[in-house]
Formats: sequence, C-alpha cells, structure tokens
Amino acid sequence: MESGNIGFIILCSTYVFIMTPGLAFFYGGLSQRKNVVNTMMMSIAIMGLAAFLWVLCGYSLSFSGNSLGGIIGDFKWFGFNGVSMTEPRSAGDAIPNACFAWFQMMFALITPALFTGAVAGRMRFKAIFPFIGLWLFLVYFPMAHMVWGGGLIDKLGAIDFAGGNVVHISSGITALILCLIIGPRKGFNKGKTFLPHNIPFIVLGAALLWFGWFGFNGGSALAANGLALHACFTTNTSAATAMLTWMLIDTAKDGKPTLIGACTGAVAGLVAITPAAGFVPIWASFIFGAVVTPVCYFSISVLKQKIGYDDALDAFSCHGVGGIVGCVLTGIFADPAVNGKTGLIFGGTHLFAAQLISIVITAVAAIAGTLVAIGIVRLFTKLRVEEEDEYVGLNSSEHSEIPYPSMM
Repeated sequence: MESGNIGFIILCSTYVFIMTPGLAFFYGGLSQRKNVVNTMMMSIAIMGLAAFLWVLCGYSLSFSGNSLGGIIGDFKWFGFNGVSMTEPRSAGDAIPNACFAWFQMMFALITPALFTGAVAGRMRFKAIFPFIGLWLFLVYFPMAHMVWGGGLIDKLGAIDFAGGNVVHISSGITALILCLIIGPRKGFNKGKTFLPHNIPFIVLGAALLWFGWFGFNGGSALAANGLALHACFTTNTSAATAMLTWMLIDTAKDGKPTLIGACTGAVAGLVAITPAAGFVPIWASFIFGAVVTPVCYFSISVLKQKIGYDDALDAFSCHGVGGIVGCVLTGIFADPAVNGKTGLIFGGTHLFAAQLISIVITAVAAIAGTLVAIGIVRLFTKLRVEEEDEYVGLNSSEHSEIPYPSMM
C-alpha cells in the first residue's frame, strides 16, 4: 500500500459524497416549486441515515463473510469493529480496509436518493424515510455483497466496475415499483403540465453529478493508476457523446436544443458507462453515449405516457433503463486488453450471458425488496399524502418550510 493510493481514494470519496447534494439540486430544480423542499430533503436526509447504518452494520453485511448462498455478508465488522485503518481488506488491495469502506459508503448514500425522484410531490416523508432504511437492508447491502463482496453475481462471472447493477438498475427498478404503487400525481396524463421550477438548479446539480462521477468511476480502480485514468476518459466521453446526441434528438424533434435535455443526456451517458468504465476501450464509450440516449429518450417521451406510470423525475428511465443498457453493452465491448475481461465482440460469450443473468437477478432483488419494505411501512403509516396536501405542496404540508419567502 502507498500513501498516494490512499490519498487518491479519500479524494475520490469526497467527489462521490458531493453527488448526493448535487442530486438534491438536480431533482429540486426538476420538481415543482411547491415541492422543492421535500424533494431536496429526501436526498439530504439519506446522507445521515445511510451513513449511520453503513458504519453500524451496512459495511459488514456488504463486504464481510458470505451467508445465504452468497446473497449477504455477516456481522463480523458490526459497528466497524475490526475494520483496519492500516491493513487491506483482502490480499492485493492497494488501500486499507477502512479506506475502502469510506469510499463504498458514498455509494450507499447516493443510491437510494436516486429513486426518490420517482415519487416526488406525493409520498409522505414519514413513509419514504423508513422505507429507505429498510431498502438498504433488503436491496442495497445484498446487491453490494453479491456483486462486489464475492457473492452470487460475482461468482457467476458478471462484472460491474462502479455500480451498473448495484446502484443504477436496483434504484431504477425500485423507482418504477414505487411510482406504480403510489400512483400518479393528480392531473398526470390528463392535460396538466408539470414544469421544472428552476433550470439553473438543474444545471448546478448535473455539473456536481458529472464532477462527482470522476470519483465514482475513476476511484473504482481503487488505486491511483492508469486504470483510474482510463475510467475517467471513458466516463467523460460517454457523457459528452450522450449530451450531444440528446441535443441532436431535441433539435430534430422540436427544432431547437434544450438545456434540460442536454443535462439529462449527460446523466444518461454517465449512467450507461458506469458498469463498463474500467473494462471497455475508450472508443467504445462513444457507442455507449450514442446508444443510451435514444433508448432513455424513448422511455421518457413515449413509454411513460403509453403505459401510464408517473415517474415524476424520470429515475427509472435514466437510471434503470440506462443501467440496463450499460450492463448489456459491457458484456459486448469488454476488452481483455483493458482489464482482463472478454466481451462478446472479442469472443466472450460467457461474460455476455452472465451480464444478462445479473440484470435479471438485480431486478428480482429490487422488486422483492421494494415490495417487502413497502408492506412493512404500510403497517405503520400511509404511503401517500392527502389530496389537499398534494394540491398545496409538500414544502408546507410535510416540512412547514417555504423555500423562497420573498416570492410569497
């Protein structure tokens, strides 16, 4: 282990940390003004809840032991007992166990925040908060263990460099199930328009997310080395390509590009490249960005309206759909010359099959965990706010706060 590697991962961890408040701004800008406090609060509160649970037992359940056939870990490191500040988690690691735990904690913060956008403006905070705590135990900790902790998906031979399955597909599928159970906002698909209330917030949030993603993907090399640099290049190239593609689609469809579209395209490109950033050649990241954009665009502009589910801030379309696209493309374009994994175009049929199976396992885990968590929360509280509270807005009804007093 070298101090340079440790310092690099600590720095990357701070990059990933800023993504959660960045998401709060991104979602806050996309929401209606009467709901912006509630929308941002859902992300900010997770920074406390997830960090608390991670140190208490989340890290141990994710990365120690191997229980229930490789689905979850054990309580070996309960309360961070025995997590070394100087010794690695396993042979060959370039950083101490505690440094790895610190980096991984930031992923546990951002992941549940992603699906909160699906139910913005209509789910009670007293319901979403305990749901998130349960979801971490039922979905996130098992997924982290199965993919990165030597569990079931890892043993199948599937790969996920920085969270295609663990972060994006799991949260995206959860977003879809949540919005189906909670139901649509009043007026959805009935002529009512839900306009974003603050485009500068959206730009700020997207910029912080893009910035943090270099730590997210680059840091997943777990060392200050060429692979980390490679991951940063693939990450930025996919985001840039996806942004330009979204602008092109906007222009072809409506005659002019939009700022919201450009930001959304960049995020979709970042999502898609996440599982592949350290496995595919840089040229392949152009393909990731160009392919994910029309798929996500179709999901937002056509599929959502046709099926009738109200994913308020398009968490499923960007993260669930984008994550699935990224995982499939990883199985196609993984280059053994980059990181030893062989994709379909290089003759790796096993990896491609493993990627498809991992997507199915992730979807099943997310659906089952979400339904169980919802069932438990329903025993104690209603999921949805009253119709009058929804009309007035969740800023006042859920938090008694006014975001812009001078505008009253």
